[in-house]
Amino acid sequence: MTQSKQLVVDFSKVKRTDVGTVGGKNASLGEMIGALQPKGIRVPPGFATTSDAFRAYLVSNGLNRKIANDLEALSSGKTSLQKTGKRIRKRMLNGDWPDDIAAAIRSEYRALCDAAGETDVPVAVRSSATAEDLPDASFAGQQETFLNIIGEEALLDACKRCYASLYTDRAISYRQMQGFAHDQVALSVGVQQMVRADTGGSGVMFSIDTESGFPDAVLINAAWGLGENVVQGAVDPDEYQVFKPFLDNPDLAPILEKRLGAKAIKMIHDRDGTPRNVPTSREERQSFVLSDAEILDLARQAKVIEAHYGQPMDMEWARDGVSGDLFIVQARPETVQSRADMGTLKSYAVKEAGAELLRGLSVGSAAVAGRVSIIESAADIDKFIDGSVLVTGTTDPDWVPIMKRAAAIVTDHGGRTSHAAIVSRELGLPAIVGCGNATHILHDEQDVTVSCAEGEEGIVTAGISEILVTEETLDTLPTTNTKVMLNLANPSAALRWWRLPVDGVGLARMEFVINNSVQVHPMALAHIEKVRDPEARAKIEQLTAGYDTMPEYFVDRLSRGLSRIAAFCYPKPVIVRMSDFKTNEYADLLGGRDFEPSEENPMLGFRGASRYYSKLYRDGFALECRAIARLRGKMGFDNVIVMIPFCRTPEEADKVQAVMAVHGLARGEDGLEIYVMCEIPTNVLRAKEFATRFDGFSVGSNDLTQLTLGVDRDSDALADLFREDDPAVLQMIETVIREAHKVGSKVGFCGQAPSNDASYARHLVGYGIDSISVTPDSFVQVLRNVSDAEEKRGK
Repeated sequence: MTQSKQLVVDFSKVKRTDVGTVGGKNASLGEMIGALQPKGIRVPPGFATTSDAFRAYLVSNGLNRKIANDLEALSSGKTSLQKTGKRIRKRMLNGDWPDDIAAAIRSEYRALCDAAGETDVPVAVRSSATAEDLPDASFAGQQETFLNIIGEEALLDACKRCYASLYTDRAISYRQMQGFAHDQVALSVGVQQMVRADTGGSGVMFSIDTESGFPDAVLINAAWGLGENVVQGAVDPDEYQVFKPFLDNPDLAPILEKRLGAKAIKMIHDRDGTPRNVPTSREERQSFVLSDAEILDLARQAKVIEAHYGQPMDMEWARDGVSGDLFIVQARPETVQSRADMGTLKSYAVKEAGAELLRGLSVGSAAVAGRVSIIESAADIDKFIDGSVLVTGTTDPDWVPIMKRAAAIVTDHGGRTSHAAIVSRELGLPAIVGCGNATHILHDEQDVTVSCAEGEEGIVTAGISEILVTEETLDTLPTTNTKVMLNLANPSAALRWWRLPVDGVGLARMEFVINNSVQVHPMALAHIEKVRDPEARAKIEQLTAGYDTMPEYFVDRLSRGLSRIAAFCYPKPVIVRMSDFKTNEYADLLGGRDFEPSEENPMLGFRGASRYYSKLYRDGFALECRAIARLRGKMGFDNVIVMIPFCRTPEEADKVQAVMAVHGLARGEDGLEIYVMCEIPTNVLRAKEFATRFDGFSVGSNDLTQLTLGVDRDSDALADLFREDDPAVLQMIETVIREAHKVGSKVGFCGQAPSNDASYARHLVGYGIDSISVTPDSFVQVLRNVSDAEEKRGK
């Protein structure tokens, strides 16, 4: 755009360097239209009034001195924020449009109508402040937006209301908080052709994981109708997560997560064109807003936009209900995770948590204990007690003054891209959004602990719990020759560890995902006709609704759950252990009691490899194999290694691998490696035979100790005898490493002993262990113990 003064400018002539003229929001829209539409980014056309037009409006109506006096009275304490804002807004609304500005707006609107082939094309009218959408300040929702504006007179009125919104109470307060001088901020108005999202869908998208800062994920929220409900947190949206590195390959579908939101309401246009909320249908509530193809389309657009701007981005999108096309309607820099200290990792843990009261979506990873203060309406914010846990239905920018005085925030509604979530991140507060009924379950002055430390689900527990905080400076951690890996089970917490310098995942427990995400016994899904319990059957049918088949439900849920573990450290290896429930644990899954025998000693019974080729579980194991095949194939995670637990003999290994090959998991094909757990004395005594059948071993120290010493690991009476450092156990470990290395097979160790005992790490390093895998909270200590052991050994 030229530097000569203009009152109105078409988006196609605007670049991102024009923030001072058209504000951050409009500068970004113009940049995308000019630079990114050729790359497939779809942005609705439009135009913007300039900051010169805004300043001319102030001069023409004699408002500069009056506004300055009003703000001076506020800063000196002579009047309140509410009175000041109301007075200034009234002055702005009572002003008259200078003829030249009004004519310019009318002319550009006519051009937009002509291009659309409509007499009066509906437009969205959005405020764009010259200090908005900057890399270090989001100003999210500080000024107003007006949707479905039709006709010249309605447009001029909406533009004037946008001008006035520069002085809402929240905007004045936020500028003060950010240190922006009021008279240095001007307002541009963006006028953009409406996308018919009222009959389609819309939402928000980030090109970075909003909670962990993981740079390789795209996060998408979606709801039916217009997008204001998602932004305001008035609706619990669908949530999708996509792995960015694979998006350039059209043959892959790396959708890590699909979470169905309640979506109880949607915003549509009323008969007079004004937006209003209506209940969604049952079908809409039970259906995803976006198809897989649309999810991938949006994620690819996010990747292109991020690459162009060279930084993580926060975007709003809309799907036209008539054409079905997806559009980007806003894009701005992400302002929280992109500015976080990447060299430090802070983690939280709640010690001796009280009874669980409720849960929702976690924002951040912190935890805090405090006293509840329930505020139902912004009109009651004066009743808020500083330092309390703010509990409310939802928030909007009017709530910012008390949000910054809260210890934590809990809301009934909203997703990770809602106003409450965005502001909580900016303020560094833990928040739990979309709880559903927090304002009914909790009460004023109740002591609670709010924890976002467990993963994607935040939990509110009763009482004031002790909170342990650990902070590590990552650039001072040592490097080792022995690989130090993680043991992970919970996919929702996996991404938060992406900054740890791990060498991969040494043990990903499939059974955790089955228990928490699938919830159903795989044989019950393969043979629903054999489930006799009507309640269990009804629950299974409810869970699998929307899937073409029940087995597909299992494959989809398991592959997606494991994908987040495979993603956080890609392309480093991730060793996934096939399900290792005992029969009593399998029986506790929905429908499980119709398929599991009753055993006196499940620990030594029908578990591990023996199940996989048995007619009692073979069809269930087939679903596990299909999930891994999809994970490695269609989703692209070829870093996944499969591990077989409790394999009693080499002959049993042959049977298991024959079944796996039938279901697309043949050892060596497409680079597939298969490991075996070393947890039975026979794995050691016949190590050479096992090593010819598997690519590696993973020592399971608990079972190996139990079976070597003949001690029940769950027996309190024998606890003193259960010692992983017993010479017999250490000899077992040393032997399997020696024998495996003779034929080029790798050996890892899974267990906590190296973190609790530095001498244990020295033993393992001395034996030549290839890798040690521990829980995330022990990683740093084990890394240091291994480094010390290698230094002393001179490795």
